[in-house]
Amino acid sequence: MSMYPRPDWPEALATVTECHYDAGAGRAMAFGLPTGKHFRITYNYWAPNADGKEELHTGEFSSPFAMPQGRLFAVNYNPAAPHQHKSLNPKLPSQTPNVAFGIAGSIILSIVWFIYMRSCH
Repeated sequence: MSMYPRPDWPEALATVTECHYDAGAGRAMAFGLPTGKHFRITYNYWAPNADGKEELHTGEFSSPFAMPQGRLFAVNYNPAAPHQHKSLNPKLPSQTPNVAFGIAGSIILSIVWFIYMRSCH
Protein backbone atom coordinates (compact mmCIF):
# COMPACT_ATOMS: atom_id res chain seq x y z
CA MET A 1 0.00 0.00 0.00
CA SER A 2 2.66 2.54 0.98
CA MET A 3 5.46 3.45 -1.36
CA TYR A 4 8.37 5.82 -1.12
CA PRO A 5 7.20 9.24 -2.29
CA ARG A 6 8.73 10.94 -5.24
CA PRO A 7 9.54 14.65 -4.95
CA ASP A 8 6.53 15.51 -7.12
CA TRP A 9 4.02 13.71 -4.87
CA PRO A 10 1.71 16.26 -3.24
CA GLU A 11 1.24 16.48 0.49
CA ALA A 12 -2.05 16.08 2.34
CA LEU A 13 -3.01 16.44 5.98
CA ALA A 14 -3.85 13.16 7.66
CA THR A 15 -5.95 12.84 10.81
CA VAL A 16 -5.42 10.17 13.45
CA THR A 17 -8.66 8.17 13.73
CA GLU A 18 -7.57 5.40 16.12
CA CYS A 19 -4.68 4.54 18.40
CA HIS A 20 -4.53 1.01 19.84
CA TYR A 21 -1.94 -0.63 22.02
CA ASP A 22 -0.52 -3.65 20.20
CA ALA A 23 0.50 -6.23 22.81
CA GLY A 24 2.09 -8.66 20.37
CA ALA A 25 3.97 -11.71 21.58
CA GLY A 26 7.74 -11.51 21.77
CA ARG A 27 7.74 -7.76 22.17
CA ALA A 28 9.86 -7.65 25.31
CA MET A 29 13.36 -8.80 26.00
CA ALA A 30 14.90 -9.59 29.39
CA PHE A 31 13.84 -7.40 32.31
CA GLY A 32 10.63 -6.40 30.51
CA LEU A 33 12.25 -3.70 28.39
CA PRO A 34 10.23 -3.06 25.23
CA THR A 35 11.90 -3.94 21.96
CA GLY A 36 9.38 -2.84 19.36
CA LYS A 37 6.76 -0.29 18.47
CA HIS A 38 3.64 -0.86 20.49
CA PHE A 39 0.91 1.45 19.20
CA ARG A 40 -1.02 0.90 15.97
CA ILE A 41 -1.99 4.32 14.59
CA THR A 42 -4.80 4.46 12.02
CA TYR A 43 -5.38 7.64 10.04
CA ASN A 44 -7.22 9.00 7.03
CA TYR A 45 -6.61 11.74 4.49
CA TRP A 46 -8.46 13.34 1.59
CA ALA A 47 -6.95 13.33 -1.93
CA PRO A 48 -8.48 14.00 -5.35
CA ASN A 49 -9.17 11.05 -7.67
CA ALA A 50 -8.68 11.07 -11.48
CA ASP A 51 -11.97 12.99 -11.87
CA GLY A 52 -10.80 15.65 -9.43
CA LYS A 53 -13.29 14.60 -6.73
CA GLU A 54 -11.95 14.32 -3.19
CA GLU A 55 -11.83 10.76 -1.83
CA LEU A 56 -11.11 9.56 1.66
CA HIS A 57 -8.11 7.22 1.99
CA THR A 58 -6.79 5.39 5.05
CA GLY A 59 -3.46 4.14 6.32
CA GLU A 60 -1.71 2.94 9.45
CA PHE A 61 1.72 2.62 11.02
CA SER A 62 3.35 1.44 14.24
CA SER A 63 4.68 3.89 16.78
CA PRO A 64 6.47 3.64 20.12
CA PHE A 65 4.22 6.46 21.38
CA ALA A 66 0.47 6.88 21.56
CA MET A 67 -1.04 9.64 19.43
CA PRO A 68 -4.31 11.33 20.34
CA GLN A 69 -7.30 10.93 18.07
CA GLY A 70 -7.64 14.01 15.87
CA ARG A 71 -3.92 14.81 15.67
CA LEU A 72 -2.84 16.07 12.25
CA PHE A 73 0.32 15.16 10.33
CA ALA A 74 1.50 15.13 6.71
CA VAL A 75 1.39 12.31 4.15
CA ASN A 76 2.61 12.31 0.54
CA TYR A 77 0.33 10.58 -1.97
CA ASN A 78 0.73 9.46 -5.56
CA PRO A 79 -1.39 11.85 -7.69
CA ALA A 80 -1.96 9.09 -10.29
CA ALA A 81 -3.13 6.67 -7.58
CA PRO A 82 -4.03 8.59 -4.40
CA HIS A 83 -4.45 5.41 -2.35
CA GLN A 84 -0.66 4.96 -2.65
CA HIS A 85 0.94 7.10 -0.01
CA LYS A 86 3.81 7.39 2.39
CA SER A 87 3.11 8.53 5.91
CA LEU A 88 5.76 10.90 7.11
CA ASN A 89 5.91 9.30 10.53
CA PRO A 90 5.21 12.40 12.59
CA LYS A 91 7.82 13.71 14.97
CA LEU A 92 6.85 12.23 18.28
CA PRO A 93 8.06 13.44 21.64
CA SER A 94 10.99 11.64 23.14
CA GLN A 95 10.42 10.00 26.50
CA THR A 96 14.05 10.43 27.55
CA PRO A 97 13.30 13.50 29.72
CA ASN A 98 10.43 11.65 31.43
CA VAL A 99 12.65 8.68 32.24
CA ALA A 100 15.43 10.97 33.53
CA PHE A 101 12.99 12.86 35.76
CA GLY A 102 11.58 9.57 37.06
CA ILE A 103 15.00 8.22 37.94
CA ALA A 104 16.09 11.50 39.56
CA GLY A 105 12.84 11.67 41.53
CA SER A 106 13.28 8.10 42.76
CA ILE A 107 16.82 8.81 43.93
CA ILE A 108 15.76 11.99 45.75
CA LEU A 109 12.83 10.26 47.44
CA SER A 110 15.09 7.37 48.48
CA ILE A 111 17.58 9.77 50.07
CA VAL A 112 14.82 11.68 51.87
CA TRP A 113 13.33 8.41 53.16
CA PHE A 114 16.75 7.18 54.29
CA ILE A 115 17.40 10.44 56.19
CA TYR A 116 13.95 10.31 57.76
CA MET A 117 14.40 6.71 58.90
CA ARG A 118 17.85 7.48 60.41
CA SER A 119 16.75 10.60 62.26
CA CYS A 120 15.24 10.79 65.71
CA HIS A 121 11.48 10.98 65.73
